[in-house]
Amino acid sequence: MQKIQLYIEGQRVDLFDDESVVLTQTIQNVKDVQKVFTDYSKTFTLPATKENNKIFKHYYNNSITNGFDGRSRVSATLELNYLKFKKGKIKLEGVDLKNNVPSSYKVRFTGNTVTLKDLLGEDKLGALTDLNSNTLVYNAANVKSKLQANPATNDIIAPLITHTQRLGYNSNSSANEEGNVYYESGGGANLHGVSWDDLKFAIRIDTIIQAIETNYNISFSDDFFTSTNTPYYNLFMWLHRKKGYVESPTATEVESLVNTWTTTSASQTITLMSNTSTLYVGGTPDRYSKLDLKLRTTSGFSYSVSVQLNGTQIYNSGSVTGDLDITKDDLGTSQGSYNVIIQSSQNITFSEVTWDIGYRLLAGLEVFNTYTSAAFSHTNAFDFIITQQIPDLKIIDFLTGIFKMFNLTSYIDNDTDEVIVKTLDDFYAGGVSYDVTEFVDRSKSSVNVALPFKEITFEHGDTKTLLAAKHSQLFNKTWAKTEYTSGENLDGKIYKVKTPFSQLKYERLIDTNTSALTTVQYGFFVDDNQAPYYGKPLLFYPILQNTTSISFLDTTSSHLEVTQYNIPSNSVALSSSTSKYNINFNNEINEYSLDNTFTNTLFEAYHKDYISDVFDATNRLTKVTAYLPLRILLNYTLADRFNISGTTYKINSIKTNMLTGKSDLELLNDIYTPPAPAIPPDTTPPTAPVIGTPIVGTTTINFCWAASTDTGVGVKSYSVTQDGVLVQRVTATPYRDTYCVTITGLTSGTTYAFGVTATDFNGNVSTTTTFNATTS
Repeated sequence: MQKIQLYIEGQRVDLFDDESVVLTQTIQNVKDVQKVFTDYSKTFTLPATKENNKIFKHYYNNSITNGFDGRSRVSATLELNYLKFKKGKIKLEGVDLKNNVPSSYKVRFTGNTVTLKDLLGEDKLGALTDLNSNTLVYNAANVKSKLQANPATNDIIAPLITHTQRLGYNSNSSANEEGNVYYESGGGANLHGVSWDDLKFAIRIDTIIQAIETNYNISFSDDFFTSTNTPYYNLFMWLHRKKGYVESPTATEVESLVNTWTTTSASQTITLMSNTSTLYVGGTPDRYSKLDLKLRTTSGFSYSVSVQLNGTQIYNSGSVTGDLDITKDDLGTSQGSYNVIIQSSQNITFSEVTWDIGYRLLAGLEVFNTYTSAAFSHTNAFDFIITQQIPDLKIIDFLTGIFKMFNLTSYIDNDTDEVIVKTLDDFYAGGVSYDVTEFVDRSKSSVNVALPFKEITFEHGDTKTLLAAKHSQLFNKTWAKTEYTSGENLDGKIYKVKTPFSQLKYERLIDTNTSALTTVQYGFFVDDNQAPYYGKPLLFYPILQNTTSISFLDTTSSHLEVTQYNIPSNSVALSSSTSKYNINFNNEINEYSLDNTFTNTLFEAYHKDYISDVFDATNRLTKVTAYLPLRILLNYTLADRFNISGTTYKINSIKTNMLTGKSDLELLNDIYTPPAPAIPPDTTPPTAPVIGTPIVGTTTINFCWAASTDTGVGVKSYSVTQDGVLVQRVTATPYRDTYCVTITGLTSGTTYAFGVTATDFNGNVSTTTTFNATTS
C-alpha cells in the first residue's frame, strides 16, 4: 500500500485516508493514432479540512474578495511515499456542502502536456506578436531581395509562388506572352515576366516555433526542433492571409506598426512591453483603473488608429487629425498582447505614442505604469505586418498539424518543465525494459485484436489548387495521399489522418520554343478555374536556383533580369542523391526530377514503423492487471517496455491506482523488424555504498550508509555481512537518503570485518564496501 501526497503550489493538501487516485496515461494509442498532446487527467475529491479551506480560500463563500480563481489551473505535484511521481496542474471543479457546511472539494489533476492546449487556447498565429520583428515594407525592391535571399540564412524569403498570374517560359524573341519569364532586354514586346506583386513573402516554420516559446513562456526540446534536422528546419510557410493581391494596386491608405517602444523586463508581471511593438497586459482585468493610449502629432494630415489584441482588431478610431486620446472604455481591459497600427495615405510623424496604465492592488493601493515610445514616423509605404499576413490558423492546430506530419509525440520533463518533442520512433528507442512477470495477476487477462481499422489514410487537408486538383481528376487519386492496408482484405473502419495544410503540386517550366526543360519551377496558387484561391496554409521547401535567369517586373513599365531566385518544392532537395526527404505522404513523381526516387515520404520516414507493427498479423492487444512496485511506478515512462514471461510489450495505455499500485495495462506486442535494435540488458551494477563513522559498543555496533545510485532499474536491497557471512538484508524501498543497521550479540574486545553491497532489481551487485571495528 502506497501513501499519496498532493501539493498545490507547494502547499500540502489533506487527502481522505481511502482516496483512490487513478491516472490513465497514453502517448500513442492504437485506437486513435492521430491524437497528440495526450497524457493523463483525473478528478478526485479532497476533504474540506481547515488546511484545504485555507488553500482554496473558502471558495464556497462567494462574498470573499481575492479568493481562489476556479477558472484557472495551478501547479501541483503528486508524490508516492514522499517521492516525486508526477507534476501537473490542478483545477478546482466545485465544492460539495452538507447542511450548508463544506464537506469536500472536487479537483481535476492533469498532466502538463494536456494543459499545453489550455495555455494556447483559441489563440491564432496572428497572436504571435514577436513575429512582427520581421515586418518589412511590401514593395518591388524588397520582394526582389527576398526572392533572391538564401533560405539557409534568411528566415523571411519570397518564393516563386504566384497567386493570380500563370507563368510560362518561351525563348522565342517574338513571343509577347503575359507571364512569360524568359528575359529579354528592352521594353515594348519584351516587357513580360513575373510581376513583383504576384509574389508574397514566406516565413521559416522554426521562427514560428520560437515565437510560440517566447509568447507563452514555454521551452521545446531540440530533439526534433533543431537546425540540424533539415526536413523540419528547411520548411517554410507561405504568408497568404487572403486570396489574390496583398493589397489593392489602387489603395491609397497604407498601414504601419508602431514599433519604437523600449522592451521592459519580464519581472514586471502585470504589464510590460514584451517587444518594441507589443504591450502585454496581465493581472485581473477588472482591477485596471486606466488602460489609455495617447498619440501626439503636429501634423495636419488625417489618419486612423487600429488597436489589435492578440492579432484581432478591437478598436478603430476612424479618420482623425492632430492628437488622439483613447481610453480603457474604448479598448476594454482583456489580458493579452496589444499592438497599435497607424493607417494613412500621408507621411506623418508622432512625437510620442504612450500607454498610460493604472492598476489597483490590495488594500486600496494603486500602481501606475507609463510606456512612451520614441518618435515614430508613418510613411506612405505598405508594411507587410507578419501577424496580419500569416494564415488565419489556431496555434494549437498549427502545432497539431506539424505533429501529424512528422508523427511527433510530446511530454513534459518533470525536472526542467521543458516540453520534450520527439518522433515516435525516437521516443520508443529511448525506453528501457522492466520484467513485471512476478507482479502480474494471472487470474484474469485478455488478448484482443489490436487493429480496429482495415485501412489508415494519410493526407493533407487541401489539394484543391489547380494542378493538385487535375492530378486527382486524371489519376483518380488524391495528390500526396497514401492509403495503408498491408495488402490484405481486413474488416473494420477506415481511419483518416489529415493535416490542416495545403499541398501544392508544382510545375517545372518547359521552354515552349525548344521543348527543353528549364530549371525554373513555380507554384500556381489558384483554383481549378484559375481564379485566385485562399485555401489552407501552405508549407514548402524553398531551394535557391541560379541556372536559368528569369524576368522580374518591378513596375508596369520596366523589368529586370534575376539570375538567382527561390523555387518552391515538396522535397528538401532537387536531387534524391542529396536528400530523399519530402512532405508528401505518398511517393509521388517528383515535379522537378520527374522520378520517384524521393522515397523518404512523411509516411515512410515517420509513420510506417508504428503503423506496420499495428497491422502485423501477429500483433495483439493484451490486457492484464499488475500490482506494480514503487520502484517501477516512480521510474517507468511510456517509452519503456514491460516483459512478461519472456515476451516484450509496448505500453498502449496504463491505468494506475496510485494508492494500491494496481495497474490495468493495455499492451502491444513489441514487434521488431531489422534493423531495429533490441533494448540491451541492464548489466551495470549500482554504485558501492558509502559508509559513515560507526558507533561501536561492547556487544553492539550501529552504522549507516548513503543510498547507492543505479542507472538501470533501481536499487532493490542492501546486503550486510559480518566476517563474510550475511547477517542482514535491508530493503531499498521506499527510497531513503540513508540506511542504518544495528548488529547485536558481539563479543567484547573483538575485531570484526563488516561489509555492505547494493543489489539492483536485475540482480546486478555492487562492489563491497568494508571496514573493521573492534568492540570495547
